[in-house]
Amino acid sequence: MDFSSFTDQSSSLYPYNLLLNAFSLIPFSHYFFAFAVFSFVFLYNFFEFHFFHDLFLGFRGSPIGLTYDPSSPIYDGVVSHCKILHGRYLATPWLSSPHFQTCFLNFFGRPPAFSYRRQIYHASDGGIIALDWLMHSDVMGGSFLMNNPISKDDKIPIVVIIPGLTSDSAAAYVKHLAFNMAKRGWNVVVSNHRGLGGVSITSDCFYNAGWTEDIRVVINYLHHEYPKAPLFAVGTSIGANILVKYLGEDGERTHVAGAVALCNPWDLMIGDRFICRRLLQKFYDRALAIGLQGYAKLHEPQFSRLANWEGIKKSRSIRDFDNHATCLVGKFETVDTYYRHCSSSYYVGNVSVPLLCISALDDPVCTREAIPWDECRANKNIVLATPKNGGHLAFFEGLTASGLWWVRAVDEFLLVLHSSPYMHVQKEEISSLQSSEGISIDQGPYVNIAEDGMVAAMSGEQTRDDVSEDFKDSQKLHHIKTKEMISDAAQEEHPTEARSDFVLETAQTSEQHTNIQDIKSSNVTATVRRCLNQISRQNQRSVWMLAFIAIVTSWPLLGSALIFYRKKVRKILPAALVRR
Repeated sequence: MDFSSFTDQSSSLYPYNLLLNAFSLIPFSHYFFAFAVFSFVFLYNFFEFHFFHDLFLGFRGSPIGLTYDPSSPIYDGVVSHCKILHGRYLATPWLSSPHFQTCFLNFFGRPPAFSYRRQIYHASDGGIIALDWLMHSDVMGGSFLMNNPISKDDKIPIVVIIPGLTSDSAAAYVKHLAFNMAKRGWNVVVSNHRGLGGVSITSDCFYNAGWTEDIRVVINYLHHEYPKAPLFAVGTSIGANILVKYLGEDGERTHVAGAVALCNPWDLMIGDRFICRRLLQKFYDRALAIGLQGYAKLHEPQFSRLANWEGIKKSRSIRDFDNHATCLVGKFETVDTYYRHCSSSYYVGNVSVPLLCISALDDPVCTREAIPWDECRANKNIVLATPKNGGHLAFFEGLTASGLWWVRAVDEFLLVLHSSPYMHVQKEEISSLQSSEGISIDQGPYVNIAEDGMVAAMSGEQTRDDVSEDFKDSQKLHHIKTKEMISDAAQEEHPTEARSDFVLETAQTSEQHTNIQDIKSSNVTATVRRCLNQISRQNQRSVWMLAFIAIVTSWPLLGSALIFYRKKVRKILPAALVRR
């Protein structure tokens, strides 16, 4: 190649020579400044910051979008009196990104410090559900009084919280809500998913995104034990999907007086497509998959027997885990079949209780594309609130990010609902344990263990009939059975402390047999439970650490690419021109 053509004015390469000469005259500091500006603009959009938008609005925040039926009595009688839902939400300025908010919640959620009361519920299938209570008396005056049980005739409202995927009562957002509702003067109980909250899995039934039987029996138990106390339910993330699906399945038969669904994924098929679409969403997908693997590792004997353990260990996404674990345990043909059967969006039309749904439009985990706008608008019992910002279960507010906006919104909604005549009351002529005849989709992955050890799926009607027959029998046997289990375990380690220090008992009559005991952890089980909780917390922290590291390390990627490109240009262009 004739390099003289670069300096020949008649050559077509001469303009490039002039351009390179001009670039060489620009100081390097100017290049660095341009690179910094370009990187800032790129990252500002990549992480979906909205700081300048908030600044342009004078930090007044954005109004909350409300979707409802124009003739809805719930809106007219309840939501219209909620000032928070009719106000504006302004995110913490230094957390003006849905990704930063979501990660900050899991790393530095700043939950209030308190202790739960632990109850163990023994389901009719042999499974264990951990119920963690926080009484209003526990937080009165800033002290925690652990010796005030709820009486049978107590009329204080009870709020049932359903955590999200792989979360339990120790999650920061759960503790924020529980503490706030207890300070309001209400009693709170967190219904942990099976295998979470420091308890073992003792049956072949596992929870999943559509498993509603656990919340159904817990609600029925609470109504049986405290018939005069109004029951309210709050579901978060996957817990919101379970709650809405349950409300749609039971319709008028539920004992729930009102409910709130927070950051509901709604349609799992759409959510599955969304979470693997962009680079950042893939990090969330991977982080949640690690959390599911940690959950499976805690219960490896059951998963290795019922699922594909090697596939679980190699899972890189939620879909992989569902393919190797959830579908096999729940007897779903495919992952898409599982997603279709368990999506709560198909049950919205059957919800018969006052329901407030809160979903951020910038939620990086549960996309706005899955929100059933028309279905929510068509149901007079539902009001959909859609803040423009907030992330996933975060909604931090204030300069110090000390509070969560949605916690205040939920508190106000339930308070107004409780003082209104619009609370749902179950129709007395319909039994709460009858099977749902109006829904053709399976109620959940029910399993039956045959004599030969094979696991077979049962239809929704079969299982519900079995539950209704077994419920009364389990009520009669459980009280004695649980006492014997606690006594035997305590005598092995501490013969003098065989009885648990904290047991919540109801009146022992021939017609009132309890299915649950309140248990204050004895010395025998305290060590094991402490270890399990520590493993769970470390697992959750490591999961979100992956997402945080991915976000932070993405900054130098662009710089590395530009340096690499510059080196390539130096190799291609003539050395003489580069020096010039």
